[in-house]
Amino acid sequence: MSGKQDRLTNYDPVKFRKKIQVIIWLVSLAFFLLIARIWYLQVVRGDDLRKRSENNRVRIQEIKPLRGLIMDTHGNILVDNQSSFDISIIPEDAKDVEDVINKLTKLCDLGEEAISCGKASLKSGRSFVPVRICKNIDRDKLAAVETNSLDLPGVVVDVVPVREYIYGEMMAHILGYVGNISSSELGKDVYSGYRSNDIVGKYGIEKSLGRYLKGESGGEQVEVDVAGRRLNVLGEVKPVSGYNVVLNIDADLQKICRDAFQKKAGTAIVMDPRTGSVMAMVSKPSFDPNLFNRGISGDKWEKLTEDSLCPLQNRAISGQYPPGSTYKLIVAAAALEEGLITENTEIFCDGTYQMGNRTFRCWKKRGHGMVSLHRAIVESCDVYFYHLGEMLGVDKLAEYAGKFGFGYKTGISLPGEKKGLVPTKEWKMRKYGEPWQKGETTSLSIGQGFTLVTPLQLLRAYCVIANGGILYKPRLVKKIETTDGQVIETFPPEKERIVSVSKKNIDILRYALWGAVNEPHGTGWALKRKEKDVCGKTGTAQVVGMPQDEEKPDIKEIPYKYRDHALFVCFAPYKDPTIATLVIVEHGGHGGSVSAPIARRIVDGYFNLEQKRGKREG
Repeated sequence: MSGKQDRLTNYDPVKFRKKIQVIIWLVSLAFFLLIARIWYLQVVRGDDLRKRSENNRVRIQEIKPLRGLIMDTHGNILVDNQSSFDISIIPEDAKDVEDVINKLTKLCDLGEEAISCGKASLKSGRSFVPVRICKNIDRDKLAAVETNSLDLPGVVVDVVPVREYIYGEMMAHILGYVGNISSSELGKDVYSGYRSNDIVGKYGIEKSLGRYLKGESGGEQVEVDVAGRRLNVLGEVKPVSGYNVVLNIDADLQKICRDAFQKKAGTAIVMDPRTGSVMAMVSKPSFDPNLFNRGISGDKWEKLTEDSLCPLQNRAISGQYPPGSTYKLIVAAAALEEGLITENTEIFCDGTYQMGNRTFRCWKKRGHGMVSLHRAIVESCDVYFYHLGEMLGVDKLAEYAGKFGFGYKTGISLPGEKKGLVPTKEWKMRKYGEPWQKGETTSLSIGQGFTLVTPLQLLRAYCVIANGGILYKPRLVKKIETTDGQVIETFPPEKERIVSVSKKNIDILRYALWGAVNEPHGTGWALKRKEKDVCGKTGTAQVVGMPQDEEKPDIKEIPYKYRDHALFVCFAPYKDPTIATLVIVEHGGHGGSVSAPIARRIVDGYFNLEQKRGKREG
């Protein structure tokens, strides 16, 4: 008892108070640190953490719109949309991205490119942004991912609309293809409003009319769990589909042109000379635009770009060729209109034409004898046009070439069009620093030398002769519609000018073109039909010039790349033309024997189609 009393007696209250004070200070410091931490989290980082918290619960997901359809003049769908399945990873939800990618690799057999892409996402700094790992997976892989979703945190499957080019390579150069917008495109005004990973037209109608086709994106507010899996849709803004584009192209006629060409390289175009409507346009060889739907592989792209036949080039608008004898109609129009000749003017052809110390030959070695303008066109006498070229001179030839639409772009609604070349004295001095030589005019008068035309330019010029003197802007697009068929915009015929050549002279030229197909010795005999309704002109364009005193070897003895191009241009019927057709076969040889039979199949096919459709409507 006394021991306990001693301990109480010896107790020092000062020491006890000091211990209490230390405890109070420690507790106060702990509360201060706690309050400071709360203040930091609530005030300093409040907005950021609130967003992150919300992102853990609610995600905004973009819904891509359906791109507008592209249809032919009869409403047949040329370009449609189909669903594609993409796999993406949200790094924040995945936590261990490499582990998730390894699991996906086993399930879906991912390539090295996808693995590298996924690993790069770790360094992106945007952990809540989905990173696409692979595109366009098949349904077996999709089922494997969905079945194992619990073991794949952060993995999402996106349903993405992709283009389906129903006719494949047959329409490639008209329709074009689409792809992801590039960084360089994002910086251009024409792509204002676009974001990275948006799909844009890269070529053809897909590019030139992209503003109509693209549509507007929608979005969803999606509630997700901690693994990023969708739990509920909280809100939705539906996407707006793009407008539909209706072309003047006739899919059936396009197929006829494609089949008529077989495996030859070149181009075929069909126009309505009354309106400038382009009804068919084939460029060979071609490519399958479906290759670009979800990104083309490096090997396939390299194969396309390194092909010596250039399948990506639309020869109809960007191929530039010497027009050959088809140019003689422009020379004849200029000589008639300038009053230098009449339809009855005769010139003697003995097979040669002397210009200074140079001798220019006619294709017919022994000559044509005394020929009028009509016979000179029917039999394509070179000597006759050598004389006309000398009478006119280079600058007057250039003036009339410009009137018929040569030397500048036609304005067709396709990217990549070239303007060709119409030489003048001033052009040569500026280009080469040399004066023009008379012998160069002699070559120009039969469509050789410096002159270059695109196939579309050449066909448009012949449409002027077919329709009586109107130069139309080529019309590829017919109208723009909404998805329910409401017309937004139409594209009526557009007259560029009335060509200043009299109706009398145009009638002279048209009759001569009729004779070239239907009269004896006409160079376009291969297109003669029982109806005798086709007017046309052959042409052979030299790829490599030959000395005039040398005899031309057999085409089989010439390497392919040095062989002449074969041209044929025609229209029908004679009295009221409804179709104009051009065929160029690269390195094909003679227009009459190579291009004219192809044009014959196209013209016959066109009239057969019209007859069948007329019976159905009747």
